[in-house]
Order: sequence, then structure tokens, then C-alpha cells
Amino acid sequence: MAFEAPFRTVPMTLYTELFIVRGVIQTRQHRVTDILNAADQSFLVLEEVSLEEFGSRDLPTRAEFAQVNLGSILFAVSLQAVEPIRELRTPKISERALVSIPPFRVIGNVHLMAERSLRDSLAELQAPFVPVTDAVFWSDRLGEGRQSAAMVAVNQARAQILAPYREVDPWAGIGAASPSASPTRLPGVPDDPEPPAPGLV
Repeated sequence: MAFEAPFRTVPMTLYTELFIVRGVIQTRQHRVTDILNAADQSFLVLEEVSLEEFGSRDLPTRAEFAQVNLGSILFAVSLQAVEPIRELRTPKISERALVSIPPFRVIGNVHLMAERSLRDSLAELQAPFVPVTDAVFWSDRLGEGRQSAAMVAVNQARAQILAPYREVDPWAGIGAASPSASPTRLPGVPDDPEPPAPGLV
């Protein structure tokens, strides 16, 4: 008889184009990405739900239960990193990536198969929801400032771009000119005359 993990209560924060949905779910899965990718239905049923609309000044709507369609989810946020079960762990490498999932952007680490080219590894990201760890996400359009999360599970079907990302210091190289460099002289313009000797006016 196969061993089944016990049910556990997992907090969920889901972002759609219009709403932030917070609640909990009863599941046997270990990680948020597993909950999303192994769902038997095209939706999740959350308990103790709080529903907040972007740009609204109204208080969040609360409900005992709510059904959230998986296709409407842009990404799910987890504030706590969860390591994979040791027996199921596959060696991977971490690459910094930018994900454009309008109206949001996400920057963080994607975990790709080792000993493959970055291009091939990106092509092999087939799971419906891809984990992005040590993430930062924001939306200029919605006026949502940058927030950090241990993990963001991105809906690949809603993402427009997933690309390698390199952070560049915009100030690098500025001010590197030698302070002893002579000023530039224009053609035909004489040098500044030397000051007269003392007493010769």
C-alpha cells in the first residue's frame, strides 16, 4: 500500500490582472509549484479568502471559500523557500532571469538542467508554473512597487518573455578620467597668457 502524505494547510497569495487573492489550501503537496502543477482541476479552491482589487480604496472582500481559475493566475507568491524532497532532487544550475508577465515584471533565479546550454535549458521549461526564487516583482502600470519573495511561481501560458538577465551598474566607468588631463584647446585660440611677474604692471 502506497504511503500518502498527510493533508497540510498551505497559505497562498495569487496575483491576477485585477486582483490579489490571499487564502489557504488543504493539500498533500510539498511546495506551491507542486500545488499548481499537480492540480486535478482547472481551478483551486481556497479557504479564508481575502480579495483585493488593484487601484481600489475599498476594504478587501472576504469569503469563507473561493474558486480561482488557474488560467487567470499570473503568478503565485511564497514568502518561504521550501527545499525539494531529497529523493526527488535533480541537479540543476541557477540563472538570473527576467520574466515579463503583463502588467508585471519578475526578476529572480530560474533553475535549469545542468550540463545543457542556456538556450536548450530554457526550451525545456515545460511545467505550467515555473518557480523563480529570490525574486523581485513589480508593476509600473498598476503602481505596485517592488516586492521581494522567496519564490514566485510564474504561469508560463501568461508570460510573454523569459530571458537571461544581467544587472549592470549604470554608473560604472563614470568619473574614470584622469584628473591630470589637460583641457581641450580649440584651433587658433592661444593659450592663457602667463600672469605678469610681481611689480611689473
